[in-house]
Amino acid sequence: MNILAELHEAEEELIGRAVILTDGKAGSIERLFLDDIHGLRISIVGHDGQWPISTIKNIEG
Repeated sequence: MNILAELHEAEEELIGRAVILTDGKAGSIERLFLDDIHGLRISIVGHDGQWPISTIKNIEG
């Protein structure tokens, strides 16, 4: 239950925020995913795919 509570808290904090990833992709966070192998992953509006949260280079506040 703690993991789901933390996921929900992360969703409230991060969805809609503008980010730049280490590979240069930029946009706002659309969804968060929990992956058994990689942990927390994000999808970005306008880009296909999911990236580990660790690839965020900059997040606007």
